Amino acid sequence: MDQHSSNASNTPENLTPVSRNPTSNMSQQQPRRPQETQRRQQEPIKYGDVFQVSGDLAGQPITPQDAAMMQTAEASVFGQVPSGGPAAAMQAAAAMNERAGVVGRDDATDVARDRGVAVSASEYPGTWVVTESVGGQVLGQVYQYTEVQATTAGAAVVQAQITIGEALEAAIATAGNKPVDQSDAAAIQAAEVRATGSNVIAPGGVGAAAQSAAAFNAGLDRVEDKIKLADVLTGATARLPADKVATWDDAEGVVTAELSNNPNLTTNPGGVAVSVTAAARLNEGATPT
Repeated sequence: MDQHSSNASNTPENLTPVSRNPTSNMSQQQPRRPQETQRRQQEPIKYGDVFQVSGDLAGQPITPQDAAMMQTAEASVFGQVPSGGPAAAMQAAAAMNERAGVVGRDDATDVARDRGVAVSASEYPGTWVVTESVGGQVLGQVYQYTEVQATTAGAAVVQAQITIGEALEAAIATAGNKPVDQSDAAAIQAAEVRATGSNVIAPGGVGAAAQSAAAFNAGLDRVEDKIKLADVLTGATARLPADKVATWDDAEGVVTAELSNNPNLTTNPGGVAVSVTAAARLNEGATPT
């Protein structure tokens, strides 16, 4: 992806080692494992139980939509969701909270919704620092050491908004191994329509590929033989005839398409609708490009 952002940071081409190597040196603000927090089931796992944060954020439960926003943000910067990073810890905690019935699948905290979720890259002499935060409080950092440029001075932060194509690619990190079904195909086609502004699905494009994959998978029994979302969504940005920044209207259209084509009338965990919705939330607080 050309733009790497989440609230979102846009990392330049020479940051490729960062975006593909999320296991670089982590700061001391690494999340504690949610499993290490012993508590009664009815009490939610809060941000303060997992991360070194304070104030009202520390007392907020970690919710599925907060985790989805961070997953989309990380995927847009790193190209994947790093294991052991803030998004992975948030997803684990949110899943426990949802299973315990203390939060719902569509819940988001006021802090994340109103003050934003961000993954930003800063350049210092000889170092790129990728900082992940919720509501302005740092959850974790990744350091990548680079050659010092003679003209480099101070620090620079580049931020941009997430496009629909980038949101589709971000879904690979969260649901890439899911076999494509009709709800996925409908959501992807709705995303393409929103991105291009045309109701015509381009032959050979990502929407057409998704529909073909869903039809192919419908005739198979073994999961391992089915076409997965990663097979369809890889390179989605380049395969779209046009692209645009994801908005709430776009998210609503994609969610409606996914819901109406799912027999359970739910969106798929970590799927296309969740990713586009997370991108729309992140874009509310991002720097326009």
